[in-house]
Amino acid sequence: MARKRVYRSKKKLGQVPGSVIYTGERSKPKLSLEAFDYTKQNCVEKELQNIEESFQFKHTDSITWININGLNYVTEIEKLGQHYNIHPLVLEDIVNIAQRPKIDEHENYLFIVLKMLYYDKDQNIVSEQVSFILGKNYVLSFQESEGDVFDSVRDRLRHAKGRVRNMEADYLLYTLIDAIVDHYFSVIEILGDKIEDFETKIFSGHIEDDASRSIQDLKREILRVRRSIFPLREIIGRIEKNDNKLIHQNTITYYRDIYDHLIQVSENIDIYREMIWSLMDMYMTTISNKMNEVMKVLTIMATIFIPLTFIVGVYGMNFQHMPELQYKNGYFIVWGVMVAIFIGLVYYFKRKKWL
Repeated sequence: MARKRVYRSKKKLGQVPGSVIYTGERSKPKLSLEAFDYTKQNCVEKELQNIEESFQFKHTDSITWININGLNYVTEIEKLGQHYNIHPLVLEDIVNIAQRPKIDEHENYLFIVLKMLYYDKDQNIVSEQVSFILGKNYVLSFQESEGDVFDSVRDRLRHAKGRVRNMEADYLLYTLIDAIVDHYFSVIEILGDKIEDFETKIFSGHIEDDASRSIQDLKREILRVRRSIFPLREIIGRIEKNDNKLIHQNTITYYRDIYDHLIQVSENIDIYREMIWSLMDMYMTTISNKMNEVMKVLTIMATIFIPLTFIVGVYGMNFQHMPELQYKNGYFIVWGVMVAIFIGLVYYFKRKKWL
């Protein structure tokens, strides 16, 4: 059955640049807003009822993380953009979920797009776009739907674990990106287990009928992961080498740690990519070996029955003057010769280890 294709680009055809149009399919029934406003001494966690409640955090002395779930609420996102002076093209990229991971520098903020990867309950890989805006004392994050990998960050903010409450907004952005990158390792581990399990099945001979399709699915998964992760190296590299006032020098070291993790993930992806290509070769070789085994058995059977067929064919001719036809025990003699030939050939093949 052919898979139904969704062409998200059609939603933006003919639109004016900067038009905020949601290109996804996940329509969230209600806009979800959460805010963490904190200093060294305390942290306030609040569930916001509307987008206007987030405006109060722009000019505070504390550090604020505002997380927005529901990209289909473009009107509210535009209101947020107007208050925080976010460029219309940035708002357009936020709701365009087919955006490539990237970083854009603006006068008063940084805009970063990443891909958050995870496996659903059916073990299908899901790629969700997450956008960040880093301001002087705030971080805005935009997600398409509920569920993310930021629970560890929330716990550190609530209980003052680690350095996050003692650092600036750029460190908060680091912790959020680091949570996404750390989760890449979990995705890579699951993908690696799937590849190794399939490799074991091939070696053991337990090959499924749709094995080639399974290999193609694995190849698509690794390409999707690679397409989501590889551009992030460029993003972190630019942050490292940048002298933007929003990124402090004492935070650069932490971003270098993310870069090291990305290198490790990238190396694993390349290894698994090569393994998937070799899986197809192994599968085709196994199929070829099975076919050769079948052909060998058929060839041996044909070799055994060729002389027997010849004898039967000779004595099946309708000639009157065939001396052997007059023998009293001729029938049994012919059977004895054929049985002897059969046993001799079987013995020969076993001695040659062909059977």
